[in-house]
Amino acid sequence: MRLFFHKILHWEYWPFYIVYIPIYFLWAYYALRQRSIFFFNASNPTIKNGGFMMESKKAIYDLIPEQYYPKTILIKNGTPLPEIVSEKNIHSIPYPLIAKPDIGLRGSAVKKIDDAEGLAAYAEKADFDYLIQDLIPYENEIGIFYVRYPHEKLGRITGIVAKEFLIVTGNGTSTLEDLIKENPRYEMQLQALRKEYGKKLSEIPALGEKVNLVPYGNHARGAKFIDRTHWGTPALNKLMNDICLQIDGFYFGRIDLMYQSIEALERGEQFAIVELNGAGSEPTHIYDPEHSLFFAWKELIRHIRYMYEISVENHKNGVPYLGHKEGMEQYRLHNLQSNKIVNF
Repeated sequence: MRLFFHKILHWEYWPFYIVYIPIYFLWAYYALRQRSIFFFNASNPTIKNGGFMMESKKAIYDLIPEQYYPKTILIKNGTPLPEIVSEKNIHSIPYPLIAKPDIGLRGSAVKKIDDAEGLAAYAEKADFDYLIQDLIPYENEIGIFYVRYPHEKLGRITGIVAKEFLIVTGNGTSTLEDLIKENPRYEMQLQALRKEYGKKLSEIPALGEKVNLVPYGNHARGAKFIDRTHWGTPALNKLMNDICLQIDGFYFGRIDLMYQSIEALERGEQFAIVELNGAGSEPTHIYDPEHSLFFAWKELIRHIRYMYEISVENHKNGVPYLGHKEGMEQYRLHNLQSNKIVNF
């Protein structure tokens, strides 16, 4: 009951379809103006469906210069385990590593794999294409929203979110599960954590010991999002332009990256891109608990307008919109894929 009221009183936990009610009307207006529900696919012409649905993460990584992201290999559904291990070794990806669906949804089925047994279990269960990726060694994660109109030589940062991982600190007497229950944000993840960690949650961390139970910044997996848009300094804007101008056909989206310090990041040092999200991106700084629902609506409307205007400009330059029949088929496939990975 306590968690129920916590969800009710904190809009960041409300279902997606409720939070987005005003946005549906705006989307309908834009769709009528362009005579296409699927106008968004023109926002990023080199990314499938603009990055709104059914886009391959590996295909997006292939657009990014290799020095900016961790070593990544694509594993096709049904690949035998010996072949997976061979590919992993050929590309020198050690344990621990990250495994995640090639076509993902809000962090579903993303796992940290610690050993060969864990990789075998993931490979046996996965009925979708997935990626194996180097674990990025940096401590911090942010999401930087970037926008550039096709006629512009330079783009701009429109939002930055910092992410606090699901980390508990031992007191020498409480179990991991007890520590999780001390924080409503974490306790809402307890069922998933029990499934992942099992009996390990009965262990007692030492006094002051920090245990990172979800080592990636995903809101749906318990991370706290904090608005850090004010970090968008000229130096950080320059870095984002230096990167994004090398990504052909990318105009709108959020780049999630891990970094050691903001000072090093501004110098273009000690960071790596986790992934690039296109038209389906949210300006996730809205999920800062300090922000009201009205602030969130304002920011969502602002960013949907950016996407619409970029799509229209690209369309005028010859980029076609997705046809209705093809778009509905992509949406059907998106739902099938989502069901697979959500229930992983």
